[in-house]
Amino acid sequence: MSDARTPAQIEADIVRRRDQLAVTLDEIGIRVHPKTIIGDAKAKVTSTVDHTAGRAFAAVNRTVSGVKARFTHEDGQPRLERVVPVALVAVALVGLLAASSRRHKG
Repeated sequence: MSDARTPAQIEADIVRRRDQLAVTLDEIGIRVHPKTIIGDAKAKVTSTVDHTAGRAFAAVNRTVSGVKARFTHEDGQPRLERVVPVALVAVALVGLLAASSRRHKG
């Protein structure tokens, strides 16, 4: 049995491979084009920022929920035994800062 190809078969193979090579070169040209590279980099940065922002939001949400749970009852009413001392400390700090800034101005 002979595996000899005819000149027409060889020419058809050459044309097919040339077309495949042209498609491959076009794809490479698109991939290495500066606009494509910049677009890919922007997409990657955006994805990373979105992921980081999502994780930060979840962490802040957990923290806020934890603080809220410490200062309110399940029905949403404030726990005065916890709120009043924190409020007094906050007022004292504001008073100290105000007094300190008056001393530095005068």
